[in-house]
Amino acid sequence: MSNIDVENVLILQGGGSLGAFGCGVFKALVNNNIKIHIVAGTSIGGLNAAIIAGSKTNHPEKDMEQFWLELAEGSSKLSSPLTDWLYDYLNTTSLSQAISILSFYRSALHGNEKVFVPRWRPEHLFTDQEYLTPNKWTYLFDHSPLIKTLEKYVDFNKLHPNGNPNSNTRLIITAVNVLTAEPLTFDSAKQQISPKHILATTGYPTYYFKWVEVEKGVYAWDGSLLSNTPLREVIDASPVKDKRIFLVENYPKNADKLPENIHEIQHRARDIMFSDKTVHNVQMSKTITYHLRLIDDLYNMLERYFDSNDKREKENFAKITKRYKKVSEKRGAEIKSIHYITRTEESPSLYENADFSRDTIMNSIKDGELKTNEALNDIT
Repeated sequence: MSNIDVENVLILQGGGSLGAFGCGVFKALVNNNIKIHIVAGTSIGGLNAAIIAGSKTNHPEKDMEQFWLELAEGSSKLSSPLTDWLYDYLNTTSLSQAISILSFYRSALHGNEKVFVPRWRPEHLFTDQEYLTPNKWTYLFDHSPLIKTLEKYVDFNKLHPNGNPNSNTRLIITAVNVLTAEPLTFDSAKQQISPKHILATTGYPTYYFKWVEVEKGVYAWDGSLLSNTPLREVIDASPVKDKRIFLVENYPKNADKLPENIHEIQHRARDIMFSDKTVHNVQMSKTITYHLRLIDDLYNMLERYFDSNDKREKENFAKITKRYKKVSEKRGAEIKSIHYITRTEESPSLYENADFSRDTIMNSIKDGELKTNEALNDIT
């Protein structure tokens, strides 16, 4: 897997606290000496990707794990003695789904100091001009604390076309234009990635996070609203080099059985909404590659046998040559393989992507490592 003519690409889906699974995936890839050339993500996947590409140290896998453990530590508890007792009781009885629900409501009421804070906190009274007019609110949670936490681990000076001399990992993150529904792609090979781009890719409106003005008049929300799997963006950004893809699925496409109740129906519907839908993109990429190979063969044959003293034919052939080179130099990447690394769901819960409890985060990281090692064993 060290062939420099083939780019190793890591695709990271969004999914809130489910992003800890991607942390485990990356740890396993590093431990197996697989260098990632392009890392792409949206939402929490974009945030993970930023740590991989912009790590302040030479060990982004350690930085990312520490980041996730810090998020877990920042997951606040409800202040009442009753809910504290309830949490401890549920934890000792291993009722994981109930723990996820309680963790969700803890976050909803009190936020997570490392990620987001509620807008209704009393200390915002004198800084928020709309504090006393909630009917005008367009968001409930301020997720800017996420950047303060992230800056401990990410050197944004590395996320620049010429700013990463110690690593050639390219960062691609996605968002969506609030006003036009057009996709927005932020690429460290073409622009400076800044904190506002991270806030844009994680600004999920259903979590009541606010939009971000990434440039004058361009307001962005979380890219998972359009696509939770930014593979197409990678192919568009790097259309020449062949690719080996590692695709992290926080939301499984396949289920073992039909839902048995309304809760499971909602959970399955959510998984389908955010699952990988890039099969068509992969098929189109393979089709384009096939036709480009055919054009190569035809052009080489034409060039080999072309012999004409006719000035007009020479001019026509020169035009064909120019068009051929333009196509061949800008397209032609082949997807050599795609390795899907999928998170397991033992007990479906609609609240699992807001569960930042330490045990849940650590178990998710371990699951990511396990599933990646299994996938790599299948390759060899």
